[in-house]
Amino acid sequence: MTQPSVTLGRKGVERWKSGHPWIYQADLDKPPESLTGGEVVRVVDHKGYLLGQAFFSRESKISLRWMSWNDTPVDADLFRARIKAADALRRRVYPGETTYRVIHGEADLLPGLVVDRFGDWLSIQLMTKGTEHRKEMIADLLTEHFGCKGIVNRSDGSVRHLEGLLPEKGVLRGPTPPLLTYREGHVAIEVDLLQGQKTGAFLDQRDNHVMASEYGTGEALDCFSYVGGFALQLALKAQKVTAVEISEGACVQIRANAARNSLTNVEVIAANAFDFLRDALDEGRSFDTIVLDPPSFAKNKNALEAAVRGYKEINLRAMQLLKPGGTLITASCTYHVPEDRFEEMLDRAASDARRRVQIVEKRGAGKDHPVLLGLRETRYLKCYVLRVN
Repeated sequence: MTQPSVTLGRKGVERWKSGHPWIYQADLDKPPESLTGGEVVRVVDHKGYLLGQAFFSRESKISLRWMSWNDTPVDADLFRARIKAADALRRRVYPGETTYRVIHGEADLLPGLVVDRFGDWLSIQLMTKGTEHRKEMIADLLTEHFGCKGIVNRSDGSVRHLEGLLPEKGVLRGPTPPLLTYREGHVAIEVDLLQGQKTGAFLDQRDNHVMASEYGTGEALDCFSYVGGFALQLALKAQKVTAVEISEGACVQIRANAARNSLTNVEVIAANAFDFLRDALDEGRSFDTIVLDPPSFAKNKNALEAAVRGYKEINLRAMQLLKPGGTLITASCTYHVPEDRFEEMLDRAASDARRRVQIVEKRGAGKDHPVLLGLRETRYLKCYVLRVN
């Protein structure tokens, strides 16, 4: 069967040749009506010259996702090689570790595929039709490479709607996984691969969690605590840590994780972090260390300004609550808010709080979340360590 071709317009050709792995609908000539999405297509210019191959999507605004520069078959052998190369990087940067992100989508040249490893178990997200239509092959290759006990499918994010796919969650291979425990530095964290957020845990913040222990002192506050990734690290050094989390279920997990690590200095409060910060100010409270690690405030560009306002509100209040010389660790996982805009927001918050603020560290996701040059979306996580005077 002849492989279908998709022709790029002039801007699309320029974008493709610049190395950007995404081509949008507006940059295509009309694709064949026979294409329904998920196919590997030949990408050509108006003269029919081959530019490479890509996954095609009819529903998404991102019509093409790069797979190769040539006509090498996009088959099991290609996927096998890229899985092997991705895992080799993780084993090099985290020698001896068995919990890490194995595949980070486009950054590992496998668009629409995320795989996290938790020892003998894998948790995956299939976010495009290109990967969804190949999930059995992907599961076979992952089982072949890792010899894992099971694979959980956590393709339950709303982003699948953009591809015309329904969210899915369940066991793809093996039995139902038990509750698992992995380590972040000296702290043990329990994870539920089926019911936890994302793939079960936020591994992108793992190195930043461990870093936070260096700044734990006196009375500390961790807002948007989830299962206590930052709070437990702070508790290794601080006198007292208040963990604020809106989910009652997550609060139960924080308490269990604190007990698991014999940390008796963690107070868990089920509350909206915005409300807690406001009330703490009204009560005249103060802290030596504050962590802000909220969920994404903007799912699309239209929500950018509202997201920036939300970030400014919580950072302004945190700066007002910190004792002179205190530490603010503040993060954003919203890729629609770039680093320069986030830093500008911090500057305005410091000005409004009438505090002088020093940047001590600028961090991102861990080394198992590599960034693809030319694709800003893979550099989504920003984490600043600030000294507030």
